[in-house]
Amino acid sequence: MAISGLGSHYISLFLYVVFATFLHKGAAQTISVLHGFTAVQGQNLVTNNVSVVEGETAIISCRVKNNDDSVIQLLNPNRQTIYFRDVRPLKDSRFQLVNFSDNELLVSLSNVSLSDEGRYVCQLYTDPPQEAYADITVLVPPGNPILESREEIVSEGNETEITCTAMGSKPASTIKWMKGDQPLQGEATVEELYDRMFTVTSRLRLTVSKEDDGVAVICIIDHPAVKDFQAQKYLEVQYKPEVQIVVEFPEGLTREGENLELTCRAKGKPQPHQINWLKVDDDFPSHAVITGSDLFIENLNKSFNGTYRCVASNLVGEAYDDYILYVYDSRADGAPQKIDHAVIGGIVAVVVFAMLCLLIVLGRYFARHKGTYFTHEAKGADDAADADTAIINAEGGHNNSDDKKEYYI
Repeated sequence: MAISGLGSHYISLFLYVVFATFLHKGAAQTISVLHGFTAVQGQNLVTNNVSVVEGETAIISCRVKNNDDSVIQLLNPNRQTIYFRDVRPLKDSRFQLVNFSDNELLVSLSNVSLSDEGRYVCQLYTDPPQEAYADITVLVPPGNPILESREEIVSEGNETEITCTAMGSKPASTIKWMKGDQPLQGEATVEELYDRMFTVTSRLRLTVSKEDDGVAVICIIDHPAVKDFQAQKYLEVQYKPEVQIVVEFPEGLTREGENLELTCRAKGKPQPHQINWLKVDDDFPSHAVITGSDLFIENLNKSFNGTYRCVASNLVGEAYDDYILYVYDSRADGAPQKIDHAVIGGIVAVVVFAMLCLLIVLGRYFARHKGTYFTHEAKGADDAADADTAIINAEGGHNNSDDKKEYYI
């Protein structure tokens, strides 16, 4: 029976591949099944790209939508046959057959390395052959992030620098920063190594305050091969003391003859190494007793009045707090009233205004009640026939003089 040219070629090719499986190690790596053919990229053959982390397993799939009993095979980037149907001529045991049927060739590649990266070819033996391409991308995760700081301890108000390095990754990593829950911006540099490997270093500069003491600075590595990859460092910030004077005794007013006890509370980093008491602009009472951070004065009198100051210092600086002492009379039951000159001025103004108003009212009152004034010459003028008679009447007087009145204002 005669065999067509194409059919005889398939048989020869199949026998050649079977024979290659028995060749010594490495011989099959030189096999190429495309001699004399021009391949086309057909829509009937489907595959997909694969991203795999170095050391893990990649799955390569060659799928045929409508197969007419054509042969499926898988080639490596060097176009060497990995699988011809369900036969593996390539002497690399990392390639294993997962599934084979008329419509699918599914192959696994374990322990993937950078050398496995490239374009794999799914080939369907039609006339002409059809091809589909699967690109395998090998991801290399970075090593553990290296976190370093310019100084381990920094004083408040100063600037510090922290660096985070992600070494040997593919592709290059992205580095993000957080201080507590606050995102920060660093300055990144990328160094390319071999085989498209990268080392990324990010530098973070920040000015610290005392509130930053104990706060975590976090370096977060963003890379497709890893998740939640980060390193953190807790800030150690030194700051000058915070000082507060507390009255231990008495609870109320400070009266003559009583005792006074004050405590100076100081907190800083490092802890204050020195606490001093003094009286501002005056001599300290001779019989005052200082014990550590406590001040005790007995038998108070008004000569002790003034401002008492507690000063605490450490390596960063010093700070102080003041207590104003006012000694009251022994029988005082409340604080003395302060003289408010503004209130006094207001009262005086009101009084002056009231007096002016009173003068104006009185003036208008007397103006309205002004009487009639009669001179001696006018007395008896009403009864006199002429001026001479009026004068005589005025000098001698008349009985009707009771009806004549004079009003003086």
